[in-house]
Amino acid sequence: MEKPAETQYPIHDLLRQRWSPRAFDERPVETEKLRSLFEAARWAPSSNNEQPWRFVIATKDNQTAYDRLLACLVEGNRKWAFRAPVLILSVASLNFEDDAKPNRHAFHDTGMAVENLVLQATALGLFVHQMAGFDVEKSRTDLKIPSGYEPAAMIAVGYPGDPAVLPGYLRERELKTRERRSIDDFVFSEQWGQTSPLVR
Repeated sequence: MEKPAETQYPIHDLLRQRWSPRAFDERPVETEKLRSLFEAARWAPSSNNEQPWRFVIATKDNQTAYDRLLACLVEGNRKWAFRAPVLILSVASLNFEDDAKPNRHAFHDTGMAVENLVLQATALGLFVHQMAGFDVEKSRTDLKIPSGYEPAAMIAVGYPGDPAVLPGYLRERELKTRERRSIDDFVFSEQWGQTSPLVR
């Protein structure tokens, strides 16, 4: 299923095609494609080239590892994410390696790496759904994440599936038209709240 964005101005087709489905096909994702996703993440920009992102990945080839990640999700996300053949947890390193000072850009940069991963997935015919709904402390404990690293988001990856497999309320959300704020709601000129003439 495709849901291209209805944009106000032209953007690259990869960006138009990217969206976050809940209906996944259970078909496995090829190892070569997974490697491409992390190669794309690897080349994301970061403050001082710190590259603070880390990822914990599980596929259904290792059901024990997969179930460990799945169990970290809140119930509402487990209802659909269990069909995705790949689950990933993104993790941010909170301190710079050279001086151990806090890296206030760690989450920003980890998000940049994830967006690279997402766009590469879209280019390969895959879809990605990122989730804030997971138990951070459980993931920290069960996945043995060390001090100084913070779980950021859970990520489901796979091929698109049939929305008919979803419970009714999720199916409705899946089929709903995509919406976004207008550009002039968030792009300001000179000072906060003053709409930029570039986007009027």
